[in-house]
Amino acid sequence: MPGYIHEQRKSPLSTATRYPHLFGPVSSRRLGRSLGVDLLPYKTCSLDCVYCECGPTTHLTATRATFVPVETILAELDQYLGDKPDLDYVTFSGSGEPTLYAGLGRIIEHLKSKHPRYRVAVLSNGTLFSDPEVRREVLRADLLVPSLDGSTPESFQAIDRPVHGITVQQVVEGLVARREEYQGPMVLEVFIVPGVNDTNREMEALRKAAERIRPDAIQLNRLDRPSPSDTVPVASDELLALLVQALAPLPVF
Repeated sequence: MPGYIHEQRKSPLSTATRYPHLFGPVSSRRLGRSLGVDLLPYKTCSLDCVYCECGPTTHLTATRATFVPVETILAELDQYLGDKPDLDYVTFSGSGEPTLYAGLGRIIEHLKSKHPRYRVAVLSNGTLFSDPEVRREVLRADLLVPSLDGSTPESFQAIDRPVHGITVQQVVEGLVARREEYQGPMVLEVFIVPGVNDTNREMEALRKAAERIRPDAIQLNRLDRPSPSDTVPVASDELLALLVQALAPLPVF
């Protein structure tokens, strides 16, 4: 597997050859101290988002595969977690869309059975939840964080640039189905690109989608690091405050 470029990977673990698929632990406001698990070759994803910190998607796909043997991932996790490190979460994220990994369910089941002291989070772009198998595989996760940057076809295409065949309608329906089956906490992330998904029409579309998806909270994000595209403006504090008001009384932060 190639080395991964990830802005969060600044601890010695990220370069340790014995853990090529783990990174961090990373400290964050949302997840506390989190060990990252990266299951994919750089950069494999179903979207080519204009703001992605990992850069342009080089393998744009919606086809699931076992990119590295499940046993390899399990061995790394068992070795690292065997020392019972102080962690709040084991988080599936990294340089691509984690639900593209066909062995994700097996790894989550292993963590819950062999390392139950650790909560499991899955950070996802939400594009594959229309697949019942993908929804089943994340049932035992303790936290799901899917994204929905564009709630209309126009903004979804402009911001997320999906692989052919994925539509915003499909994403929303998959998230609705996911919520019907998954009773754990779910936070819906929305990356704000001023001039694209911050209009009244976009906010109304987001509201309608969120009312159906029923997340526990909506998190509005903005660019706070270098972007692969110089066309992505930074949303101001004032704009974010206006959008929070526009979405009230939905739980937005």
